[in-house]
Amino acid sequence: MESLIIDINVDTGEGIGNESQIMPYVSACNIACGGHAGDGETMRNAVKLAKQYGVKIGAHPSFPDKENFGRTRMDISCVALYTSIKNQIKDLVTILNEEHAALHHIKPHGALYNLAAVDEKVANVIVEAVKALAIPVKLYVPFNSVIANVAIKNNIQIIYEAFADRNYNDDLTLVSRNESNALISNSDLMFEHINNIILNKKVKTISGNFVPLKAETFCIHGDQPDGVNIVSNLVGRLKNKGIKIR
Repeated sequence: MESLIIDINVDTGEGIGNESQIMPYVSACNIACGGHAGDGETMRNAVKLAKQYGVKIGAHPSFPDKENFGRTRMDISCVALYTSIKNQIKDLVTILNEEHAALHHIKPHGALYNLAAVDEKVANVIVEAVKALAIPVKLYVPFNSVIANVAIKNNIQIIYEAFADRNYNDDLTLVSRNESNALISNSDLMFEHINNIILNKKVKTISGNFVPLKAETFCIHGDQPDGVNIVSNLVGRLKNKGIKIR
């Protein structure tokens, strides 16, 4: 167990205001950059905290839809979506340059993330926006997803991600947030969920089946109720099992 190392990432800059409490426990953060939440001030604050705690910094672009927090599909052209994603990331990169920090990864948010997992057109838009940066960054993607395959074909380094606080369907899609069992908010259940993926490379779905799932990074949503305690308890249990977070 001592040799196991994982990355734990958290979404930040989304208006919750718990960044200073949650950053000490995670190894990566995804900073909202204006699409679904966030502005220059919140981005800069998150960047400074990430630097303080040695946390890897990621951009968290979204459909440009603050009204629905980026969790609803938008009817938007590929050109408009590409421009929005590219500008969101560039806004964060500008702040990173000013703060002498580096962009480690990109992770789409919400409906954009879920759609790119199954829709090649949307996946291509995101990958082209990443390529336009002309800097070496990683892309956090779901295992065995469309966007993973598109990124690989375009020589973009991917990191497979799983969600520590979300339940899965048999097809590895996330259970809809409209369902009562979408979220895992109990730290014991969350540990069991993530530990099974780490050790067995399988996830227990809501139907009780065990489906293959590989992951190197695990996301915990910063807007979870009691999120800070959930993260601290989970990280503590993982470390007690000899699993390193970095």
